[in-house]
Amino acid sequence: MNILTNRRILIIDDNRAIHEDFRKILLPQGLDNPMASARAELFGDEVERPGLAAFEIDSAFQGQEGLEMVRRALEQGRPYAMAFVDVRMPPGWDGVETITHLWKHYSDLQVVICTAYSDYSWAEMIERLGQSDRLLILKKPFDNVEVLQLAHALTNKWMLTQQAKCTLEDLGRLVAERTRELQAVNEDLQREIDERKQAEQSLRLSEERFSKAFRASPLPMIIQSIGTERLVDVNESFVALTGLERRLALGFTPCNLRLWESPERYAGMLDTLRAEKSLRNFESVIRTGAGELRTVLVWAELFQLGGDSHVLFLMQDRTEQVELEQQLRQAQKMEAVGQLAAGVAHDFNNILTIIQCHVSLQLNATSLDARIENSLRQISDASARAASLTRQLLAFSRKQMIQPQVLQLGELLSNSSKMLQRLIGDHIRLVYQFPAKLPSVFADPGSLEQVAMNLAINARDAMPQGGTLTFEASVEEIGPAQLQRHPEARPGTFVCLHVTDTGCGIAEAVQKRIFEPFFTTKETGKGTGMGLSIVYGIVKQHEGWIELQSRVGHGTTFSVFLPATDKREVHQAEAATILALPGHETILLVEDQAPLRELVRSLLQCQGYSVFTAANGVEALKTWGQHRQEIDLLLTDMVMPEGVSGIHLARQLRAERPTLRVVFTSGYSCDLLGEDAKETAAECFLQKPYRPDKLARTVRECLDAPANPPDLPAESAA
Repeated sequence: MNILTNRRILIIDDNRAIHEDFRKILLPQGLDNPMASARAELFGDEVERPGLAAFEIDSAFQGQEGLEMVRRALEQGRPYAMAFVDVRMPPGWDGVETITHLWKHYSDLQVVICTAYSDYSWAEMIERLGQSDRLLILKKPFDNVEVLQLAHALTNKWMLTQQAKCTLEDLGRLVAERTRELQAVNEDLQREIDERKQAEQSLRLSEERFSKAFRASPLPMIIQSIGTERLVDVNESFVALTGLERRLALGFTPCNLRLWESPERYAGMLDTLRAEKSLRNFESVIRTGAGELRTVLVWAELFQLGGDSHVLFLMQDRTEQVELEQQLRQAQKMEAVGQLAAGVAHDFNNILTIIQCHVSLQLNATSLDARIENSLRQISDASARAASLTRQLLAFSRKQMIQPQVLQLGELLSNSSKMLQRLIGDHIRLVYQFPAKLPSVFADPGSLEQVAMNLAINARDAMPQGGTLTFEASVEEIGPAQLQRHPEARPGTFVCLHVTDTGCGIAEAVQKRIFEPFFTTKETGKGTGMGLSIVYGIVKQHEGWIELQSRVGHGTTFSVFLPATDKREVHQAEAATILALPGHETILLVEDQAPLRELVRSLLQCQGYSVFTAANGVEALKTWGQHRQEIDLLLTDMVMPEGVSGIHLARQLRAERPTLRVVFTSGYSCDLLGEDAKETAAECFLQKPYRPDKLARTVRECLDAPANPPDLPAESAA
């Protein structure tokens, strides 16, 4: 099997819908292949221009079945490059046990654990499976781009690993062969002094063969005297890697050329060679003639040449591979931080729901003292600001709910000016220039704040010594003449946000990759390379596009185009009153937070509803078994303990009664229901925090909806 074309992927999941989702995501053609470009640059292959080869996807529904398919693939000489493995697959092996068996039979398999509510912590999985760079975690629900990135990255990583193994084996054989030949020649010279002429001829032939192999080797090679440490010879691959001319390198020591980035590690290599006569798989860093640092894997062997001891160095440049590994580790770290932020935001939304509901109830009381009423409104405003902060946490973790609304871009950004000023620092002057009359846009305010924040951070890093950051807006009429300036532009009226800094500017070569995920020009540890790619994704999600103008030394301008809307802006009162929306139906309320559960039960009973309560899905199923004929609506949190999520609960109850009304609520997002159900979920989804009037209206609208609601999506273990 050609390792350059292996894109076999095994999906192990007991849910057939998950297999279909993976196939929809992974089977499309025509995407760019940055991994193919990286591999071509690393190994000198030609880039496949027609587009990515299709993935070959196989399915297994249990761990034992997956193991058998892996065994069969190995026997056929067509191994899988990677596998997506679900954590929960009752009955039989779970995901962790399945991976243990898979790696016992095929240790090179790249594995992505698919989970959303795992039975194992990361520490437990590491304890069971051991530390490995072949293991990643993919949270459900899936992000299509993230699944594609993982599939391309890990299949290419598998292929790079196999190719590197083959290359290293060839190199080892070549070094051993050349060493044996040199030793044989040296022994012949010692043993056959009387046959000098024949020995000299043999030596000359041997040197000629070695010279050809030395010159033609694709790996950088050095011959160096062990005594004087001077370079005796270098090959063309070494010249290409370092940029040092051969005539300027010969006769000098590595210290003269400042070749090794760490003199201490270089001295350690020589000590090892003198003691052990050889060196294998030693990672080090060299400095090119231009001052660039490259990570190399070094092999070295001592041999005799002309009666003196010399050392033969071979190097493999693995700079790109190291950077890729660092990007993967950074992505894992950011995912962990995102999960922490999402969990904090979720818990705060539960607390804020209780605060907002109680405040709304008190504000609806008659004959309130003015001082008390003002205090309650201050509490209401503060909780609204806190809800905005949790929305930012959810945006950071990419679990935010996209809730577009009609808004004024200038007003939105002006309200966030204090936050942006604290973000960029006092050494940068923040300027706003918005016209008095600007068309509205239909967008999610939290997402646009994220765009402004990411662009501000990017500008701040471009102005370490200070400068000016300007936010200004204009109205742009895009016609046929303007369509040629950007491939994503389209005709119509757009509100354009220009973000301009007076920083160092962006080089033209960098501008072509500026929106690529994980691409960054910052030092290691100073950036993830995701800020501008998130901006690009948000703008695309809002049916707009982004343009860039920059010159080195003259600053940068990002222009964000958003469609103007003629929809009317809806103004909501600061403290909404509870609408008179009485009901007589029976509701099954499932909420694991006791204070919030009791509050919602009281609010619903005040509206005239009969309410059964449950702290989790298991209790809810018991209550349903006793009162199924009485219950008209299920109001359930999506994320709950005891292993039964809100979606799973709703699916079971709907299986018995398809006409049952369902309202989901969560501090996360209705996006957890999946792409196919976003529109349906938005109509029966109650985002935390909410006020009593929103609760009453949502429940009443759901109960008054048509008798045959759409089918629920396949379960996502949220």
